[in-house]
Amino acid sequence: MKTVSLRYGREGFEIQVPDTADVYQAAWKAAFVDQETAIRKALMQPIGTPALRELLRPSMKVVIAHTDLTRATPNALLLLPILSEILIAGIPSTQVTLINALGSHRKQTDGEMLALLGEKITAYYRCIQHDAFDQQANLQVGKTANGQPVGIHHEFVEADFRILTGFIEPHFFAGYSGGPKLVLPGLADLETIQWNHRPESIASEKATWCVTTGNPIWEEMHAVAKRFDPLFNVNVTLDGANQINGVFCGDLFASHTAGCQWVEQQCVFQVPALYDLVITTNSGYPLDQNLYQTVKGISAAARITRPGGQVLMAAACEDGIPNHGAYAQILAGADSPEALLDTILHGGQNIQDQWQVQKQAQIQTQVEVSIFSQGLTDDEIIRAHYRPVHSIEEEIGRILKANPLARIAVLPEGPQTIGRRVDHK
Repeated sequence: MKTVSLRYGREGFEIQVPDTADVYQAAWKAAFVDQETAIRKALMQPIGTPALRELLRPSMKVVIAHTDLTRATPNALLLLPILSEILIAGIPSTQVTLINALGSHRKQTDGEMLALLGEKITAYYRCIQHDAFDQQANLQVGKTANGQPVGIHHEFVEADFRILTGFIEPHFFAGYSGGPKLVLPGLADLETIQWNHRPESIASEKATWCVTTGNPIWEEMHAVAKRFDPLFNVNVTLDGANQINGVFCGDLFASHTAGCQWVEQQCVFQVPALYDLVITTNSGYPLDQNLYQTVKGISAAARITRPGGQVLMAAACEDGIPNHGAYAQILAGADSPEALLDTILHGGQNIQDQWQVQKQAQIQTQVEVSIFSQGLTDDEIIRAHYRPVHSIEEEIGRILKANPLARIAVLPEGPQTIGRRVDHK
């Protein structure tokens, strides 16, 4: 047996797995020794645009979008150099607004906002939170190619200069996070988000990990974001300890594409054959705060699991199912994943969080999914159509008893590691 450390909750823990189990971890590039200097240098030498300070004028009202507490973006570290460049350009703090790009996620408390941004920012800058459910807070900015009206936070729309921030990682239906995702869904109204995440787009083969070209969800996100000019993108990439190992800023498409290519070098691996059991995580806190988010890690594991095999997710879920949003309500609306999928695809409705249930149900029609979580009761796991597991080692033993030759893999970093079959793209 060998010891494997899993990213779980805030601390992680170790498990024992057979010596024959394959363990896949990201090939992280080294983090910058001086991360702040790396950010400042990138702002002076962006991709496809002049330096940030050269684009700004003292009269401008600037809006900066940043990620919420479900993402590992080191917001304060990233934002302070940007704010410094804005001040150097002659723009006072009173003309700068920071928007928490929540999408349809819940608002953060005052304490959470302080933890997210730090006192140096919250004390001196206007910090607001997007509300996808407030129609008056969002302005119509045209329509998508399919004729769907697009609503975006009015302060972002009305700004003289806009800056997107965030970090790039693989995403299970948008291809990658970061870049245009901060506008849609980050700053979009609920109807625009629901349209972008509509069932037919979620069902597309291109709406998957590490794919942007031809991905209907990402391409629509990009088409909406690029309407805003001037727009400056600032994305970072993170290593396994959530330290910055890449900064990509400037032109939206060029900088995001460069960052995605950098992430792919670190996070994508090939497997020779599919596995009977794949043990995964949701890359620990903050992404494994609730069961809703764990669909990402489950999806990453399902890619390398044989049909009829098993995915075992280890996630702390300190925020529960959660109680906010419609995820639990949708799950309770049918008695099986197959029934859920049929309702979503043919029921004619499109509501908040339906996209997450759709991805979950798609996976569960192909593989069994079990959950190890100290933050959820067995009943909560069962009501979400999963099977509870109380010991990962005992579950491994059960699988091997039934099939001594079972192929087992472990993804200790969950959705930070994306597998591809050797004979597939």
